[in-house]
Amino acid sequence: MELSERKMTILKAIVRNYLETGEPVGSRTISKYTDLNLSSATIRNEMADLEEMGYIVQPHTSAGRIPSDAGYRVYVDVMMEEKTKEVEEIKVNLLEKEAKLDQLLKQTAKLLATNTNYASMVSAPVIQGNRLKLIQLSRMSDRQLLVVIVADGNIIKNSIIPLSESINEETVLKLNILLNTNLNGLEIENITLGLIASLKQLAGIHSDIVGEVLDAVADAIHADEDLEIYTSGANNIFKYPELTDNNMASSIINTFEEKQDLNSLVVRNLESEDNNGIRVYIGEESPVASMKDCSIVTATYNLGDGMKGTIGIIGPKRMDYDKVVDNLKDVMHQLDSIYKK
Repeated sequence: MELSERKMTILKAIVRNYLETGEPVGSRTISKYTDLNLSSATIRNEMADLEEMGYIVQPHTSAGRIPSDAGYRVYVDVMMEEKTKEVEEIKVNLLEKEAKLDQLLKQTAKLLATNTNYASMVSAPVIQGNRLKLIQLSRMSDRQLLVVIVADGNIIKNSIIPLSESINEETVLKLNILLNTNLNGLEIENITLGLIASLKQLAGIHSDIVGEVLDAVADAIHADEDLEIYTSGANNIFKYPELTDNNMASSIINTFEEKQDLNSLVVRNLESEDNNGIRVYIGEESPVASMKDCSIVTATYNLGDGMKGTIGIIGPKRMDYDKVVDNLKDVMHQLDSIYKK
């Protein structure tokens, strides 16, 4: 029998409350737990119907109700349908924005180099803050589990973990409920040893799987991936006699090609306490060894949802600082407004 919206809301409240407390759930608790504005008597009648339908059971006389396997199944199917739809919508939106942003950043680097007559770099945004939005577990085989992790900025990462024990669909569904009920909205730094121990205890004989999933979450969010950095105008360096020494120019061009030192510059900039400001490195102040005879001016752009990146201009120490700073400010504003359209 198809559940009415009211019965489904009450069933969801019973499942969620039981997952949180481990105690049978009464009608008075449900009246406080939902926004249905129903009396305890009405809720008792609905709970009686749910019990007759086999979705909840009464473990002891005069006690509250707990979900049956059928109740778990309905709750999980509805939850996973909602979450799957949410993930698909995020993926479509993210792919559209990624394609748009990729072209935008390339054009930005080229525009800065043209407008300033110096070399330019723009890093793709990275996420600062690791708040979990969703963990979705899917069974690939008896001993393999696919973990889909959605974090701030709608960043989606996948991980396949081997299991030391066989696992069935019902177990996967219950683990999905357990993990998402307790972890959604938390930052990875707030997943403490105490919380992990509590989740393992709630998982019972499947505590090892919970530990492996949490390890996969941490690895995925903290994965050390190379930053995507777009550059333009490296040949502009040859316009300035003081930078045209063969060894010096070759070293600077190599930095733009290899990008490892630029990667370090971006990380340093984003980790700065004042990472929204404009920073100027002159000569020996430069954190990039090959650019000790240059000046580097950087700025941080912010796309929201913790997504930040670095824009940089590299030129001679006698660069037109006023012009460079004005260009960086304009670009920061344009990136923000264009991306959020």
